[in-house]
Amino acid sequence: MTWIKPSFLWMMYRCGWATKSGQETVLAVEIGREGFEWALRNACLSSFVPGVHADRADWQRRLKRSPTRTQWDPERDLRLRALPYRSLQLGLSGEAARRYADEWTVAIRDVTSLAHEVHAHVRDGDLDTARRLLPRERPYPATAGLLGGSRP
Repeated sequence: MTWIKPSFLWMMYRCGWATKSGQETVLAVEIGREGFEWALRNACLSSFVPGVHADRADWQRRLKRSPTRTQWDPERDLRLRALPYRSLQLGLSGEAARRYADEWTVAIRDVTSLAHEVHAHVRDGDLDTARRLLPRERPYPATAGLLGGSRP
């Protein structure tokens, strides 16, 4: 399974500002809206949530059939501390992973140097400069039907 992490700061939390072993390179992968929405429509939550799923067995059946899964993890601030709201993590396997690699990818950029630059400003206590360097992120305008059973 491969994971799409739309939040730059969540990714920095995950890879330790591109310093963790095996995670020293950070790529920004741009995918088309059509592919992203296909992944959302075909997603299942990565864990059972009463009220979203009829029962645990129903969730397990959906999870097994689903080519994508969603998790909602705490968003992070510049110091990588958890914030009181969550960001989507979207896991791709099987058909979704193939489509991601072969059809949905529009562009790939190496943003490792940006990660190091932002981190240097954070370490130096210059949060205003660090904040100005962050990639622009906006809430995704998804309808309730698009998320289906993927929102907790």
